[in-house]
Amino acid sequence: MTTTAASSHHLSPAFPGRAPWGTANKLRAWQQGAMEKYIQEQPRDFLAVATPGAGKTTFALTLASWLLHHHVVQQVTVVAPTEHLKKQWAEAAARVGIKLDPEYSAGPLGREYDGVAVTYAGVGVRPMLHRNRAEQRKTLVILDEIHHAGDSKSWGEACLEAFEPATRRLALTGTPFRSDTNPIPFVTYEEDNAGIRRSAADYTYGYGSALSDGVVRPVIFLSYSGQMRWRTKAGDEIAARLGEPMTKDAVSQAWRTALDPRGDWMPSVLRAADQRLTEVRKAIPDAGALVIASDQDSARAYAKLIREITGTKATVVLSDDTGASQRIDDFSASEDRWMVAVRMVSEGVDVPRLAVGVYATTISTPLFFAQAVGRFVRSRRRGETASVFLPTVPDLLTFANEMEKERDHALDKPKKEGEEDPYAESEKEMEEANKEQDEDTGEQEQFSFEALESEAVFDRVLFDGAEFGMQAHPGSEEEQDYLGIPGLLEPDQVQMLLQKRQARQIAHSKKKPDTEADLLELPAERRPVVSHKEMMELRKRLNTLVSAYVHQSGKPHGVIHTELRRVCGGPPSAEATAGQLKQRITKVQEWATRMR
Repeated sequence: MTTTAASSHHLSPAFPGRAPWGTANKLRAWQQGAMEKYIQEQPRDFLAVATPGAGKTTFALTLASWLLHHHVVQQVTVVAPTEHLKKQWAEAAARVGIKLDPEYSAGPLGREYDGVAVTYAGVGVRPMLHRNRAEQRKTLVILDEIHHAGDSKSWGEACLEAFEPATRRLALTGTPFRSDTNPIPFVTYEEDNAGIRRSAADYTYGYGSALSDGVVRPVIFLSYSGQMRWRTKAGDEIAARLGEPMTKDAVSQAWRTALDPRGDWMPSVLRAADQRLTEVRKAIPDAGALVIASDQDSARAYAKLIREITGTKATVVLSDDTGASQRIDDFSASEDRWMVAVRMVSEGVDVPRLAVGVYATTISTPLFFAQAVGRFVRSRRRGETASVFLPTVPDLLTFANEMEKERDHALDKPKKEGEEDPYAESEKEMEEANKEQDEDTGEQEQFSFEALESEAVFDRVLFDGAEFGMQAHPGSEEEQDYLGIPGLLEPDQVQMLLQKRQARQIAHSKKKPDTEADLLELPAERRPVVSHKEMMELRKRLNTLVSAYVHQSGKPHGVIHTELRRVCGGPPSAEATAGQLKQRITKVQEWATRMR
């Protein structure tokens, strides 16, 4: 304990300045535990996996301070994913007496500095510069969000070349590792019982543990469904309810229709989120809200909607804007209500007062989702909760229900035939999730369509792996019940309130005459989201039955499918819901029975 305690005197009594109760002048338990393990083992490489908001920066800088104080190293190099994060590291280091130059590009470092803060892209451009620095003086390299070293082969190779001579290397990450199989530099992989090589962390502090310790906020997810209508590239008009089982392409198009700022879905959800923010600010006066948008045009349109709804201006942060970092800092220091940002704000941006979020992007990788939700979970005082609004999309609901699941990076990915794994997205999707610039992804062309109209329906609340609520119109008493949950509650109090409000909603629903029950009034747990795999099985079963009926009736496949659509209603099989497919299966079975 004495060695670890020696590091504490380097820290300002207020560091970390926004730590939760009782921890402002000492390390949190996990940070203390990780420090003790490191000091006992004195490894050259150390991988710490800690959930967003847990305090990885504090741990890393405490360790850096200890290593400098005990002359194990003479200088520090921090490698971060973005320019904004690089500056953030330099500011945090300055608060503990470590001076890092965030503007370093080449040449000798000023004598007043203890090291540099650079980006992975910067290392990729000049790896030999950093190798020479590591060879000249004993260096600690802190690799923040280490999974970014695998973003491209050149970055990984550059990191290997640059920091192979480093005296000590500390790798940090706060989110599940990459789902491609690019090995990450300086990470150890161990073979499991199935023969799959997985990343081995030296210290892990997951969201579940952090939640139990009160280090992070619990998250209330408010999911919104609704009727969508769009026109496909072929000119067909499709109508579907968001969240109903449908093909992957149809899910994508319904999702994009919902996020179209010209429809009614986004204004309804933004209005609900603003009401939630007003409730939260009763207990947390400076609480802020963030919309994570897919692109610049959408971000500007959402900001305009917020201005119309609230009467106040929203801060807009665009990833290729030179003033983006300053705007984030200004918003963080203010008490303004709303910020709208494109993808760049999903990782590493420290705005602890963010308590309400709107997930208004079609990126559906678990890594990006975890990073995005991580912006809202940093706890400042006991009882704070975070509220994140999202569309009823199967993948997102799965991620929300599995917030506490811990994952490792696997180098080997055997896949059984027909197996669908929402975490096995392609390398291309991972690159998309980590883009900083708002590039044309080609998605528009791939799923060319025109959004025609959308409406929002409050669908369900997800909290601590459970689902609550029944569908309700925006502005209804039922919706207000959930939006009005106090912003300062213990997790068990949140659970109890949600259970009470669902019971009240069910009781109220039973008193309604049938003519007023115009929504799917079932409790959330009785409205499971059918997986893509189950949809494939339903379509396969329908096609098998149609093929059998072809031999019985002598009619072509196309004629039978057309007749089923005419009798049962609905779009072609590829875009039909699970209920429509089941109805057609029943109908074709009925026809086949009559012919026997």
